Amino acid sequence: MESPSPDDRPGLAGDTVRRILHVAAALRHHQDEAVAALGLTPAAARALHELDPDHPLPARDLAEQLGCDRSNVTGLADRLEQAGLVERRVDPTDRRQKTLVVTGHGREVRERVGRVMSDSRLLDGLTTAELAALRELVWKVSDGGCPEECGEV
Repeated sequence: MESPSPDDRPGLAGDTVRRILHVAAALRHHQDEAVAALGLTPAAARALHELDPDHPLPARDLAEQLGCDRSNVTGLADRLEQAGLVERRVDPTDRRQKTLVVTGHGREVRERVGRVMSDSRLLDGLTTAELAALRELVWKVSDGGCPEECGEV
């Protein structure tokens, strides 16, 4: 495929978007493989990553953080509990509700999930200056950050 000329702004933009999507797909592929090696699905890994080990969280709050239905979180919590990564405990401030508590093993796996989500091997070929420039450009096109809707990992 021939690259667009520097004067072809729409062509350059389209090519850039396709390349960004390719990089995103490659990152997702590497993350999914690494998460699977931990015995987790991408959704379960994301749920575990969203849980703060020092602050138990009701499943409904986790559903809100993940932007999904509570029924989906029930299944995720079941899988995490079966794997020994979380426990359901009665909330001491509201005994009608249960919270999700990250176990000791869950803390270890959560830390590994965090490393997987920060895997930067695709960027290894960049110099520090190139990496800094790429970060600035990505920051700029993401409007100075990530909108709420793109919180998905």
